[in-house]
Amino acid sequence: MRLNDLRVPGQEGTIDLVIGDGNIVSVSPGGEAATRKRSKTRDLAATRDLAATRDHANPSGQEGIPFDGAIVFAGLINSHDHLDFNLFPLLGNRVYTNYTQWGSDIHANQSSVIREVLKVPHRLRIAWGIYKNLLNGFTTVVNHGTLLPVEMDLIDVFQQCHCLHSVGFESNWKWKLNRPLAGWRPFVLHVGEGTDVPASEEIDRLIHWNLFRRPLIGIHGVAMNEEQAASFRALVWCPASNYFLLNKTAPVARLKDRVPILFGTDSTLTGSWNGWQQIRQAREEKALTDQELLATLTTTPARIWRLHDRGEIAPGKLADLVIARPKPGLRGMDAFFGVDPEDLLLVLRRGRPLLFDARLRQALTDGGLEAARYKSIASGSKYVLGDLAGLIAEIRSYFPQAEFPRWITE
Repeated sequence: MRLNDLRVPGQEGTIDLVIGDGNIVSVSPGGEAATRKRSKTRDLAATRDLAATRDHANPSGQEGIPFDGAIVFAGLINSHDHLDFNLFPLLGNRVYTNYTQWGSDIHANQSSVIREVLKVPHRLRIAWGIYKNLLNGFTTVVNHGTLLPVEMDLIDVFQQCHCLHSVGFESNWKWKLNRPLAGWRPFVLHVGEGTDVPASEEIDRLIHWNLFRRPLIGIHGVAMNEEQAASFRALVWCPASNYFLLNKTAPVARLKDRVPILFGTDSTLTGSWNGWQQIRQAREEKALTDQELLATLTTTPARIWRLHDRGEIAPGKLADLVIARPKPGLRGMDAFFGVDPEDLLLVLRRGRPLLFDARLRQALTDGGLEAARYKSIASGSKYVLGDLAGLIAEIRSYFPQAEFPRWITE
């Protein structure tokens, strides 16, 4: 498969990509720059090597799919979600001082909504959580909670870690953290999710009781300071969730020099299903540069979660890629941060299309796509692997009030 004339956010010019066997085979200058470069090539052996690579990855000899300057980026990594909690509406009645206060409140005052959502079979709730991430261009998501049975082979669901809920809600957390033979996997838990003194003291308690210095990945860290941050392998930043619950978020501008920052959406209990709205909210904080914020979604989580085969556009990396149509008038990093789910033209995981714009259907089919495995959504303007419309209908048979993005179901 060849994908031509693509722009990388933050870089000049365009690139062409060759994909084969699930990986990125080559990345070369696109358009006129590529033509000029080829015209200057005099090394016959190099030319033959390039042709061999091209033919191996593109045996049909197709010229490739032109994208006319659409933006391309590595498939995003969502470092915090609860996949089975994404049918919930936003639940909360006020600004809270910490997560335990919020948890007690919603169970006391919104228990009927919670019961209605939990009537939906677990497998259907998990499936929608996976599609929610796919529709946003996340090709990898880190699930937090008990180990989920994932039946769908769509995006990668990362669960190779020790999940504790929090110091406040996890029973026997000290023993679980310090149990023998825990191995190299990090311990991941909500921590410092509050604006009061107990939220900060909770972080100190966790650090104090980490007797064997297990690798810790904290989530939220709203009450975290620089000294505390140094005791963590990484911090997952979820600004939309933090503002909804606490009207405050983690001080990442101060923490980023002490701990790597990852980005997480959390579930729809506390954040919009539209991950791009959340990414823009993070950008508005001006706590990270544009490149630093992009790294929280790509290269940094790939390193922290030890997913060294993804997170960047480079030969040999997995062909986990997202191509999006920039909004009119937006260029460079503004084009990237201006994306919404409706703007996605193509989402690839290991080189296999998961979602594509209807205008690409013929070109992809000509390249060998099994079109029958894809169903249309969004009034026929997009195609997605699997039967998303059927999933939505089945969910609504249990929970008629379930809300889904209107652009998908219209």
